Amino acid sequence: MKQLVKKIKIDATIKLITGLHIGGSKDNVEIGGIDNPVIKIMIDKGKPYIPGSSLKGKMRCLLEQTKGVKLGGSSIINDVFGYTDDKSISKLIVRDAYLDDKSIELLDGCDNLDMPYTENKYENTIDRYTGTTIKGGIRQTERVPAGVSFKSEFIINVWKTEEYDDKKDEKCSLLMFKDAINALENDYLGGSGSRGYGQIKFEGWKYYEASESSEWKMKEVADLISW
Repeated sequence: MKQLVKKIKIDATIKLITGLHIGGSKDNVEIGGIDNPVIKIMIDKGKPYIPGSSLKGKMRCLLEQTKGVKLGGSSIINDVFGYTDDKSISKLIVRDAYLDDKSIELLDGCDNLDMPYTENKYENTIDRYTGTTIKGGIRQTERVPAGVSFKSEFIINVWKTEEYDDKKDEKCSLLMFKDAINALENDYLGGSGSRGYGQIKFEGWKYYEASESSEWKMKEVADLISW
């Protein structure tokens, strides 16, 4: 039977280098309103956020690309990110990421936004033969503006089993996490990345550990395994 021997919490700030679009529901969009809204916390004044599922899914996809494996074809990646049929517990938990206080203050005080907390970017579809906009090809895309930051949190569960040594398992999970973060910083998050959206950078890393010796309370540590 698996034994949970440690939980590692990793905090970081996600800074937007370019505008971010992660799509949300169009149910409440008015006629003549924006075509592609972003996902928001409707019970908190419509503040945008980054779903943990979007962040984790992109990290996994990039890992599979960089490792050159087919979708779901790597047992190591599956062990860390989980299986689609839930036959094992995912070692990696990715929390939803919310705007930090400084960014909320910045956006609240900005008079140049099209909507509270977001901007409206016009996109158009060009006829490649005439070089003109296709009829009905103009659309509006909502984005979180560049320069704001989100608070992110990751949890890595370290398990000990008869098959795996927990120290090696921990190092493997951390190195895979690092590779995914590096790949994401060199790619994009959300939609329209090939058009410049979604460039991000992780900053302000902090590390915590909880185990039986700490009564499962998180304690900050100076560093993790050297990356």
